[in-house]
Amino acid sequence: MGKPTGFKEFDRVDRKYAPVEERVKHYNDFVIPLPPEDLNKQAARCMDCGIPFCHNGCPVNNIIPDFNDLVYRNEWKEAFITLDSTNNFPEFTGRICPAPCEASCTLNIDDKPVTIKTIECAIIDRAFQEGWVLPRPAPYRTGKKVAVVGSGPAGMAAAQQLARVGHDVTLYEKARKVGGLLRYGIPDFKMEKHIIDRRVAQMEAEGVRFETGVHVGVDIDANDLMKKFDAVLLTGGAEKARDLPVPGRELDGIEFAMDFLPQQNRRVSSEPVGNVKEILAGGKHVVVIGGGDTGSDCIGTSFRQGALSVTQIEIMPQPPERENKPLVWPNWPMKMRTSSSQAEGAARDFAVNTVSFEGENGHVTGLNCIRVDDRLQPIPGTEFRIAADLVLLAMGFVSPVHEGMLKQLGVALDPRGNVGADTVRYQSSVGKVFAAGDMRRGQSLVVWAIREGRQAARAVDLYLMGSTELPR
Repeated sequence: MGKPTGFKEFDRVDRKYAPVEERVKHYNDFVIPLPPEDLNKQAARCMDCGIPFCHNGCPVNNIIPDFNDLVYRNEWKEAFITLDSTNNFPEFTGRICPAPCEASCTLNIDDKPVTIKTIECAIIDRAFQEGWVLPRPAPYRTGKKVAVVGSGPAGMAAAQQLARVGHDVTLYEKARKVGGLLRYGIPDFKMEKHIIDRRVAQMEAEGVRFETGVHVGVDIDANDLMKKFDAVLLTGGAEKARDLPVPGRELDGIEFAMDFLPQQNRRVSSEPVGNVKEILAGGKHVVVIGGGDTGSDCIGTSFRQGALSVTQIEIMPQPPERENKPLVWPNWPMKMRTSSSQAEGAARDFAVNTVSFEGENGHVTGLNCIRVDDRLQPIPGTEFRIAADLVLLAMGFVSPVHEGMLKQLGVALDPRGNVGADTVRYQSSVGKVFAAGDMRRGQSLVVWAIREGRQAARAVDLYLMGSTELPR
């Protein structure tokens, strides 16, 4: 521990955002990094706890006290080496992870955790600036061929790990560019896409082959991969969105969030939107149904497109402003949070159920709603209406798409409709087919995807070689 009294001497200071009136005019990143002298002080706040709960709070088990100490001592390259040993893509997690590590921090007992996420992001950004992030091609080839299907964070992490131990890895992606939801779901104002591109370049130099614009199960039969490769790892997303089958659902102007968000990401990158109906929020009163991250992304995108108003409704009751610390710490707490997009002017309402949609000339004009109790039962007499020109459904995802690849492979599914596989072998019911990330666990966080991609790569390497040097 660099400074035993650091947590007493220095208050928590975190990154700030550009003003709302400025940032809603563009799709660029608007987070203002901390200067090095502030990062030094924030790292000094780490207490070197006897039991560093942040380790368990972090799904990839980052060695957080160590890199904090190294940043405090201005040993940035060693801090990068430490961070890189557990996390393939800290530039992703340092931007879009909700930081369960900070919730687990001992200093969070009084709501002043170490700014772990900010320090992590600063380490990797400096590493790229200094040229420390270099390709690490394998010194030998195993002769084994592995197909990874899905190029989100789980697929990218798995492909990189497998290539680094000498396997010939081909990463298949149905879209035109690599990144999965990182590229087509996360808005550019939360993470600009050059962040992905520089990792793709590194992975190509390490021997990973990218096959983009290839939809396995549609463009090619999944069983062709079984014949061509020694192992197949499924790392696609949980893309089957949760629908809202109530009267009026067929009206125009009621859209899935993941039909809306990728279109804007494609516009920003000058990629064709494709042969689809364009969905735009400009000049409209927008209602977002669903209170999670996807809903927040819809809010921020709608404001940047020029929405007249944005209202977000959630069926669950409003969480408390502050969690019951003795009850939940160091676990992730359920409490009221406000995202940067919500802070841009969205109206939020909780304990609201949509009963039906109404419209004119085939287009939605409003939602008929009712309030619900803690058991999600309707409360008589609380009916009300919300006017809307565009409704975005952001209520989560139920499972991977079963049609196509999964049916062709014949893999067994778990009770929730995900590919059945445990977290030790990551092996499906079909011998050489493995699964990781949202494809296996369901909709989750970027940091869980990276963890599962890394662990699945280890399982595949062990399956192919009988032993492995890859870490869990």
